[in-house]
Amino acid sequence: MKVVVQVPCLNEEATLPLVLRDIPDRIEGIDEIIVLIIDDGSTDKTVEVARQHGVKHFVIHTRNQGLGRSFHDGVLKALELGADIVVNTDGDNQYPGARIGDLVQPIIKGRADIVIGDRQTHKISHFSLVKKLLQRLGSAVVNKAAGTNLPDAASGFRAYSRESLIRLNTITRFSYCTETIIQAGNKGLHIASVEIDTNPKLRESRLFKSTFEHVIKSAVTIIRAYVMYKPYIIFGWLGGGFFLLGLIPFARFVYFAVVDGSARGHIQSLLFGSVLISASLFCLALNVIADLIRINRILIENNLEQTKRQRFS
Repeated sequence: MKVVVQVPCLNEEATLPLVLRDIPDRIEGIDEIIVLIIDDGSTDKTVEVARQHGVKHFVIHTRNQGLGRSFHDGVLKALELGADIVVNTDGDNQYPGARIGDLVQPIIKGRADIVIGDRQTHKISHFSLVKKLLQRLGSAVVNKAAGTNLPDAASGFRAYSRESLIRLNTITRFSYCTETIIQAGNKGLHIASVEIDTNPKLRESRLFKSTFEHVIKSAVTIIRAYVMYKPYIIFGWLGGGFFLLGLIPFARFVYFAVVDGSARGHIQSLLFGSVLISASLFCLALNVIADLIRINRILIENNLEQTKRQRFS
């Protein structure tokens, strides 16, 4: 059994040696361990440092394309290398490479398709109270969308089985973390967690400039992924809400028309109710269209899955 440890990097010449040093040489149940560096447009000596530390496999982007794209390209390269398990860690030395062996064990033993390192964010000293609360809220939202029960959905320290990577298809270029969980949950893949302790912080995140930016981009990713798999829930609730709200001004208009005989002075209620009912019908139409797109996506993903199996067999 072969494990490929992929490390997305953007100007990590200072921290990469620490990451490479901690990647284990041997793992119980694993025959071969390969390190793969995904250089996402680095302008420093990241690639040179990696080669000096014995790394032989690279995916190189001539300009920065984002973490999501780096993960996608790294996975394809790992599958080409014959990976049975792909482990993703970061080049900033946030995650403990020594725990990779523990991370892959549930997959080796056939108990999970994906394993996520639970950072136990409540214990991370450099996380502010607001960030800890947002991490907890974000995990709760992702779990709701995916039908999972994961304590740390944003963790990038992960292990994927070959089968799970053949079935998953990432789209976002911001971060693959939430999207792959929602996809995996809706495709019936089993996701497990392993508690880990993170390493001391060495630099600020380059994935986002502020917590607000991270929240907005994560929210967009979650909503888009959720609409892909369960559009009837979003548009159904919206349509139902608009319909019920639309009945209120209609009822008001009828009341004044029948009881007071003064409907002429309440035309605005009729107009407002008509707008809300129209919005409800519009949501119903969107629901039908989105559901057809969902069905078409399933058919396309089935074809992609077969293509991957043939390509990487």
